[in-house]
Amino acid sequence: MRHRRPWTVLLDTVVLLIVVVLFPLCPLTPYHPYHPPHIGDKILVRYQPALTSDELEQQLTLVEKEREEMRYYLRIHNVTDEGYNDVARYNERLQQEYRLLTRRTEHAHTVSRDTIPAKHRPLIAVKIWGGHWKAGHFTRSALFGPGITRDSLGRIVSAVWRADTVVSAIRQDSIGIYRGQMNRHLQASGFGVMDHWDGCHQEGFWKEDRLNGFAFDSSPLHQLRTGEWKAGRFLGERLRYTNERIYGIDISRHQHEKGRKTFSINWNKLRITSLGKRHATEGRTFPVSFVYIKATEGTTVRNRYYKIDYLQALRAKVHVGAYHFFSLTSTATAQADFFLRHAGIRRADFPPVLDVEPSDAQIAKIGGSDVLMRRIRTFLSIVEERTGKRPILYVSQMFINRHMQNAQDIKQRYNIWIARYSQYKPDVKLVYWQLCPDGRVDGITGDVDINVFNGYQSQFDDFVNTGFYK
Repeated sequence: MRHRRPWTVLLDTVVLLIVVVLFPLCPLTPYHPYHPPHIGDKILVRYQPALTSDELEQQLTLVEKEREEMRYYLRIHNVTDEGYNDVARYNERLQQEYRLLTRRTEHAHTVSRDTIPAKHRPLIAVKIWGGHWKAGHFTRSALFGPGITRDSLGRIVSAVWRADTVVSAIRQDSIGIYRGQMNRHLQASGFGVMDHWDGCHQEGFWKEDRLNGFAFDSSPLHQLRTGEWKAGRFLGERLRYTNERIYGIDISRHQHEKGRKTFSINWNKLRITSLGKRHATEGRTFPVSFVYIKATEGTTVRNRYYKIDYLQALRAKVHVGAYHFFSLTSTATAQADFFLRHAGIRRADFPPVLDVEPSDAQIAKIGGSDVLMRRIRTFLSIVEERTGKRPILYVSQMFINRHMQNAQDIKQRYNIWIARYSQYKPDVKLVYWQLCPDGRVDGITGDVDINVFNGYQSQFDDFVNTGFYK
């Protein structure tokens, strides 16, 4: 037998001591307790393999809910809207996932829990000799290096670094998988995508692990939210006011009377020149495609200019509709009768509108929100039955949040017209958005309420033909 040199024996002893001492301190696996299946890049990485047909059906139901939100978004947006291409690309992945789950559901008896190939398991960042960082899979050879990289919460992170900056990373935890840019503290910062195990998909710009800037949040658990975010809070969608959008106005006697002076409207000169102080138009002007005219209020107030404005709007080939200002001092039935008697709604008119703007104190005085909702239902049902047109409800977004919690039937059956004067579109499904009370229109003296239709020309044409916006 060949005699071993003393220095080789010493080296073996040192290596053995390192293994005995350090090996128990090192994790045998870097994997988080959650083990989602690996799915290709074109399919969403969210759902763990289902064992039963019932579980597959539940997953399919969740995806279908999300697909419905996508269909609504894509119907009322186009490529000129910020983030449209990102949402449309995600929708393609969602359709693929739906088809995959459908096939699995059809063959549920053959489905079993998938194994995860080693090459597809979670990545971590390891520091190799020379001080460089690279993304790689954890192997036992890393035992002799400095170990694995985790963030301050102990989450395993695989990252590609360049000059102490994370240019791309993957992080997995109990919430889901994040892919994208990070700061040096291994927090999501910059552009990234987060797929949650519960089905939520968040994509856009991040700052310190919270959405910040433009992003969208799609989930089967809530309405699609796409637009501006700040420190994880959704602010809303900021519209681009292009000539492709459909604009309209609503008027009352206030467009004719200013103090002791009276003014007429030049319907042949109508052109929107300003969307108010909060909404920049960059010098563009827009045609008036529709107008709503106040007809009545309560059971005693009539707009003396209603009929002349109505007839002149028709002559100017502007789509016209009538609205009633709701009062809490008379019954809903009496108000509906009064409105229908004086508005004279015709077959070609736009759907009539109920304008509801009471204060919280007024609502409390009549018995609360549920009492008010019953009155609103009565008015809307009477008008719908006698005109054959499904009315529109005009309210503020704050009113919906405070008083319509128990009125899902109203929100589902009737189109909603929201008044909101911030820079962001209301976060509800609606037909019109009144975006300012201080717009300017050639042909009208003073400030004018400006409204934008929630869609584009094809959707507007459907609305003109059907009188209802789906």
